[in-house]
Parts: sequence; C-alpha cells; structure tokens
Amino acid sequence: MQGDVVQRGPAAEPSSTGGDFPAKTTLAETLEAATLVELLRKRSILEPDRVLFHFLGDDLEIASQVTVAELDRQARAIAVELRRRGAAGQRALLVYPPGLEYVAAFYGCLYAGVVAVPAYPPNPARLAQTLPRLRVIVTDSQPVVALTTATVLPLLERLGELDTAFVPVQWLASDAVTPEQASEWTDPGVNASDLAFLQYTSGSTASPKGVMVTHANLLYNAAAMAHCVQYRVGEVIVSWLPTFHDMGLVCGLLLPLYKGLSIYLMSPLTFLQRPVRWLQAISRYRGTQSAAPNFAYDLCVRKTTPEQRAALDLSQWRVTANAAEPVRKDTLDRFSETFANCGIRGDAFLVGYGLAEATLKVTSAYPGQGTRYCVVRGADLEQHRVVEVSETEPDARTITGCGRPQLDTQVRIVHPETRRMCAPDEVGEIWVSGPTVARGYWNNDEATKQTFRATIADTGEGPFLRTGDLGFVKDNELYVTGRLKDLIIVDGLNHYPQDIEWTAQGSHPAIRPGCCAAFSVEKEGQERVVVAVEVAPGYEPVGTGNGKTPLDAEEVVKAIRRAVSEAHGLRVSDVALLNPGTIAKTSSGKIQRHASRQGYVAGTLDLWGK
Repeated sequence: MQGDVVQRGPAAEPSSTGGDFPAKTTLAETLEAATLVELLRKRSILEPDRVLFHFLGDDLEIASQVTVAELDRQARAIAVELRRRGAAGQRALLVYPPGLEYVAAFYGCLYAGVVAVPAYPPNPARLAQTLPRLRVIVTDSQPVVALTTATVLPLLERLGELDTAFVPVQWLASDAVTPEQASEWTDPGVNASDLAFLQYTSGSTASPKGVMVTHANLLYNAAAMAHCVQYRVGEVIVSWLPTFHDMGLVCGLLLPLYKGLSIYLMSPLTFLQRPVRWLQAISRYRGTQSAAPNFAYDLCVRKTTPEQRAALDLSQWRVTANAAEPVRKDTLDRFSETFANCGIRGDAFLVGYGLAEATLKVTSAYPGQGTRYCVVRGADLEQHRVVEVSETEPDARTITGCGRPQLDTQVRIVHPETRRMCAPDEVGEIWVSGPTVARGYWNNDEATKQTFRATIADTGEGPFLRTGDLGFVKDNELYVTGRLKDLIIVDGLNHYPQDIEWTAQGSHPAIRPGCCAAFSVEKEGQERVVVAVEVAPGYEPVGTGNGKTPLDAEEVVKAIRRAVSEAHGLRVSDVALLNPGTIAKTSSGKIQRHASRQGYVAGTLDLWGK
C-alpha cells in the first residue's frame, strides 16, 4: 500500500479495449489552447457550422441548439455590452435557468475579460431557503453587473426590494443583446493565469466561498479528463447536471469545445421529476458519456418501470461516471443488474473524486478497468486504521475506490493535526497538488493560506490543497472515507455520518431515500447523535384521516434507533422526522449536515406532522 502518496499516472495505463494508452503526454502537447477565449475562437474558425450544444425540453425534443460560429458571435456581442457597462476586469453574476443562454453568457464574460460568477436563480416559492446563498455570493463577489434572461429579469430586478445587498447590481438580459454588437469586439488579451470564474463551494460543511479558477486550471482539468477517458471521434455527452456548478460546468461547457464533442443538455428538474428521461435521452441520442452523483443511479432503479426499461438501448453508453458524493457498491450493483438487459456494459462505471478547490477532478478510474473495492473492519476504521477483512465478517465495510490522479496531479495522505505523512495503514486527510488546484478563495487570504498553502511537516513538501476529506491509498487507488468536519466522535470513536445515514434510511420504508442527515450535538457535556430524516410523500400521522397512508411516528423512530445501534453500536439521542422536501441540501444535491444541525439546535426544522 502506498499510504503516503498516490503516484502520478504511469507511462501506460490499461485501456478499455485491453491495449495500452499512449505514453503520457506533456501538458503542452495535451492542451489545444492557452485560454478558453482562444479555444472558442479556434473552434469557431475550424468548425464554424458544427452544432456542439443542444438543449432538450421535458419531452426530450431539441428545444434549442447553437453552432460554434453562433456561440462565438453571441459571446462577442455580450462581451461588447459588458465592457460598455464598465465590467471589464470586474465580476459578473450569472443567474440563469437551465438553457443555452447561460452558455453564451459564460463565454461572453470571458470574451470581455470579466470574471464570471455562476449562480442559480432563487426559487420564488422558497425564497427563505434559496435567497440566502445568492446573497452570500453577491456580498462576497461584489459584481458590477448581473446577467440573466429576459424572462427571468423582472423577478430578479425585484430582489433589491427584499434585500439591500442586491440594490447596487445592474441587471442585463443577455438574450436581448443585439447580435450586431459582435462586430465591435476586440480581444481582451487574457492570459492562462487570469481568472475565468469564481466557483462558489457547495456549502455542505460551511458558508460558500468563492474558489478562484483560472483558464489554466480549466484547460488542465479538461486535459486530465481527456487523458483518462480517451475520447473518440463521434462521442456524444448527455448531461442533466447543473452547469453553474463544477462538474456540470466542466462537462457541459468546456469538454464539448475542448474535444469537439456533441452534448445534449437537460434541466436538472427534467431528470428529477422523471429520472427515466435521462436514460431515454442517452438511448435516443446515442449517448456514449454521462456523469451523475450516486443518488441519481439509485433514483433510476427505484423510479423506472420494467416497461420503460424494455424500451431503452444503452449499448452505446461507454463511460458512466459516478462522482460528487460517496459511491456505494450496492448502488452500482443494483444499477448494473437492473439495466443489464438494456445493453449497458458491466465495466462502464468510472468512479472519480474531486472538489471545487481543485477545479473539479482529482482522481478517477480508467474506462473498462472495472470498479475497485476495499473491505475493511468498521471498528478499526473508526480509529483511522485500515484493516482488510473478508466481506462475510459482521463488521465489514466496503469502500469504493476512486481511481488515481493523471498527468501532473499528485495526492498525499496526511495526518490532519500533526501534518505528517500517514503510515500505509492509516486514514488521513487527502492533500492535493498540481495544475488542477485553483488559486485560492476570493477575498479571503486567511482561508486561502490555511487551505491552499499547506506544507507537509516531515518532508517539507508543498504547497498542497487541504481537501478536508479523509481517505487512504491501497495499490495506488484512492479510497475516500468521509469528511473531516462531518465526523461524529462519540466516546473517542470516529463515526462517518454517511454510514449512519445509509443505515437509517434503510430502516423503514416510510423514510425518503437520500434525505437523511446525521450529526452530533453537545448535551450535558457529552456528544449526542441526532438523525434527521424526511418522511416520504404519501404518509400522514395516525388518526389524521386525509386519505394518505397512516404512519406511526414512534415506529419509525424505533426502527432508526434499532438499526443504528445494531450496525454502529451507537445510541441515537434524538430523531427528527421532517416534511418531504425540507431537509437542507446544497444546490448540487448534497446533504448540508451543518445546516441541519443548526436548524435542530435553533428549533427551526420543519417537523413532520406539526
């Protein structure tokens, strides 16, 4: 086991066809342009009439599409208008519903030498939950202009009436900019080291912070992905991922231009409302690449019918990426088994690990290699020790491998307190270095120093990015075990909340999957475990009489306590049953445990039956 370091990608890696990848290329040979401006300009000259970007409606028909030349012209026109409004060298907030208008606005910012700040429109029906994040972003980034569509503009212009933070912002409907302005465009002269955009973190463990991502960061990340996946001529990407967040942005906005790949984009709601639509789009448009967090694969298993599956052809789906949250072996097994008759390959899954502070990708497997697992003893894992055991052992826990870094990315496993290298059989904090690591946090020098400028105490190596994630390395494969800040420590033992959540949500059929948060609170000088879960739609308290399925709340609470006690040896101090759709999540769907804890302590959780 290489407990201290994940080595750089070797000269030859197994390919999906059983041969070898080409010898590792240098960064200069891999990249096709120094900046995203140069990338789009080059592509518009070489393939002006090529349609790369398509957007699908709920009916999966193509609602809009754009050629490379049209995208270039739209971006130039938006850039001229931004510079006319004095935004050059400043920040521009991007608040868009899903659609190709956002793609043009993002590149329009780059064409103007403006730092893009992607965000998602607040939900008018849930302003109390969705507006605070946007306020944090506006207050921190101080944009001089905000771009949106003409349809959404009236709603956003009224935000100043709700919150003074939005008063100084001037709003611009980018789809109302006249195309003729494109002829006035001049190259802003941006460099590879210049900021392309601020990626605000998900806020899963703290308040969102603006990660400063450069053109070089983005293009290197694309190079690492291309090196791993080995894209072929005619590849097609299908994606419902939010394009304002790192995985959806890199896969949805950058890779199509970088490799000349066609992409079919969908609204996240199109998927969430009917998960089968994602698979239908892959089948219909012969998708070869797609990516999603673990929960999406679970949804597809639970929310599709045998009749729907029978109509799918997934035989072209070569790379099925799973990242952005803990990857579960049973999820991969269920998905593969459920859709085996649809033609999906058994080795199509590609598991990866990354974070916004590293642009996106840190490690990933190679297509066709299959997913690796490490079975360890739970009691030892709670002591940050890695002891491999048989799958049949009662305390066995299966950890999914997340591959290895490629090109010049490096990973170390470091003790989070002593900052010394971990032994081969120790769990430690994952530290990352290389061109994929972003510049730091916007307007936050202290946090940048603490997170992006770490040095290993016993070797003097640095600087490294401290990810805040815990893991270990076995046979050059990275295994992620949890978040440092989310650890629940009871009686000196470390418990990973995602393991408790997984146990809790499977303890009773009335618990809504993927909507569970486990955290600890201090009571009478001791750490106590609390579990907050959403009750699935369709249930009502016994005796209510509204026609829904009667549910005894105490029965659910007892089931959770019994399951967690048996699986983890933990006593659950309290269980909070919540109404459907109310548990705190990030914009990318991750559980916000710290927000759930704050709501519990403050007594503001939306309790079921109250």
